[in-house]
Amino acid sequence: MSVTKVLLIILLVVVGVVVLGGACTYSGYNQAVTLDENVKSSWAQVENQLQRRYELIPNLVETVKGVAGQEEKIFLGVAEARKAYFQAQNSPIAERAKAAGLMESALSRLLVLREAYPELRSNESFLKLQDQLEGTENRLSVERKRYNDAVQALNTFTRRLTGRLYSSLAGVERAEYFEIEEAARTAPQVDFSTDS
Repeated sequence: MSVTKVLLIILLVVVGVVVLGGACTYSGYNQAVTLDENVKSSWAQVENQLQRRYELIPNLVETVKGVAGQEEKIFLGVAEARKAYFQAQNSPIAERAKAAGLMESALSRLLVLREAYPELRSNESFLKLQDQLEGTENRLSVERKRYNDAVQALNTFTRRLTGRLYSSLAGVERAEYFEIEEAARTAPQVDFSTDS
């Protein structure tokens, strides 16, 4: 074998190693960037669900308070009119008529409410609130899991020998897991009282 052939083979091997090394670096760099973007995208979804929760809860609580408060006023009005009517049984006719008028007025408000809402809906509103909150918490739980899975993939990659090199080349750092704080482990208190 001639020296020219040996040099050509060595040159081809060196070029092959450089091309293979370049391809590996290119692939590793792109993988580090992809994993980093996946973590950022997953976190954005967590924030979307957190925002949904923060917007949903006050609106639903106020809606339920309003409906429950309206129904409570009507029921109290009916109960008071009923009480006044029975207390006026031994009173003069004018007082009994006035008590009967109060009862009719209270009942008409109840009937109007009943027509507007085929079923009195405070119980339904509470159930809807519970369903909405549960759905939001489930979505948030799913997004937290996806985020933590993305963080695990990135952190595993950055801890590997070659992954560490590619991550430093791409400027990608390890990410933090989404962990529940101790205070968040207790059930929130929801107050439906109409007192302000």
